[in-house]
Amino acid sequence: MPVTPPLLALNPLDSIPLVEQVVVGIKHLVEERVLRGGTRLPSIRNFAVQHKISRFTVVDAYDRLVALGYLTSRRSSGFYVAPRLQVEATTTSSCRLERADDVLWLLHNTFRDIPDAVRPGCGWLPSAWLDEKVIQKSLHELSRKPGYFLTGYGDVSGYLPLRQHLSQKSLSDIGIGAEAHQIIMTNGATHGLDLAARLLIQPGDTVLVDDPGYYTLFGYLKSLGARLIGVPRKTNGPDVERMEQLLQEFRPKLFFTNTVLHNPTGTSTSLAVAHQILQLAEKYGLYIVEDDIYGDLHHGNAPRLAALDQLKRVIYVSSYSKTISAGLRVGFIACNPELAARLLDLKLLSGLTTSEINQRVMYQILLEGRYRKHIERVRSRLQEKRGQVIHQLEQCGLQIYAEPAGGMFIWAKLPDGGNAAEIATLASQKSIMLAPGNLFRPYQEPSPWLRFNAAHCDDGRVFDFLKSALTQPR
Repeated sequence: MPVTPPLLALNPLDSIPLVEQVVVGIKHLVEERVLRGGTRLPSIRNFAVQHKISRFTVVDAYDRLVALGYLTSRRSSGFYVAPRLQVEATTTSSCRLERADDVLWLLHNTFRDIPDAVRPGCGWLPSAWLDEKVIQKSLHELSRKPGYFLTGYGDVSGYLPLRQHLSQKSLSDIGIGAEAHQIIMTNGATHGLDLAARLLIQPGDTVLVDDPGYYTLFGYLKSLGARLIGVPRKTNGPDVERMEQLLQEFRPKLFFTNTVLHNPTGTSTSLAVAHQILQLAEKYGLYIVEDDIYGDLHHGNAPRLAALDQLKRVIYVSSYSKTISAGLRVGFIACNPELAARLLDLKLLSGLTTSEINQRVMYQILLEGRYRKHIERVRSRLQEKRGQVIHQLEQCGLQIYAEPAGGMFIWAKLPDGGNAAEIATLASQKSIMLAPGNLFRPYQEPSPWLRFNAAHCDDGRVFDFLKSALTQPR
């Protein structure tokens, strides 16, 4: 028989979402052994009735607890408390993974293999859009070259010819002046964000982030003990008036922002707003971490903070994971020489070097013009698909935030302004993985918005579901 746990003290007016309150409450009961291993929890319906909350909220919370290992799901039987391994803590860690439970749940499900699933909410291009022959050719050419690079660690900073190419071509083309010694190769952009955050953030520090913004970054910053404050995002970039108010009130050290083809809205920061952000950074002693992972998908020459600032207060992070191959894990940081030296020390201490083999492959692709041709094809293909998907979303009744100048993302609002998380829960039951807007809020606050990836909206099930779900009373 299911055991009725003590009623959780849920507060619908709290800034912490109800689903997170349920997750934290049940975790506490399990950890305090109020609920023991093997205990059957109330059904989704009964739990919702007892706590006067939506069944969608209970489904979401139970699924998260399963992903975190606190519950197990038994087909046609219900949810049970999983046996807990008793591990004696021998050290105190400053990295608290439980602070990022919400994001960890999402990431586990993002990479979970679901047969016949369609993923219009994902953040990457379809494999069929990425030219594996480009990589195969470079790998073949590289395999014929003898050298220590095949077995050695390589340069701590990264493959020098690639860093020189980035300095003299890739960065120079978008107006960023950086010498090779100011560039550090990383295992993708996430590694670069990690290094910058670990170097500059202490537990309890206040950090500004885009709102909405990059949920994986939010989870990681929480694990470091940072206090996140969201800067509202407008169609032309961060709300600088609100940003100054937050700077005056909280005096944060860092602002993490995505300037070009922003994730999730698909918009880009205007030149005027970029100048205002840098003026505020100078006035309040703020460092800015600029994530430019989608910038190469922009058709024009969009302004970068790093180009306007020339890396005085901006730490520029990018990679080729979203445009050529996530498997190569080739990214980089560019910043002022003093910071570069400190970041390099941290990279050496925490992971030694990054793969020179992968970096040589990427260098070959860049040097021979294969990357430029590939990106041009992807841009054209995305442009065609965006127009089609925007039209179809509008036909379903969704409101488009802004028509992007490039990239894969479309930010769309439910016609009734309802909770997108409920729609996403319904969609997941049909193996349609949507990205509801609450995931992109610093503390998963409710949102009526959904992020769509134009490149993953080919399956007619997506729009059939939206038409059906948005016409039914909820």
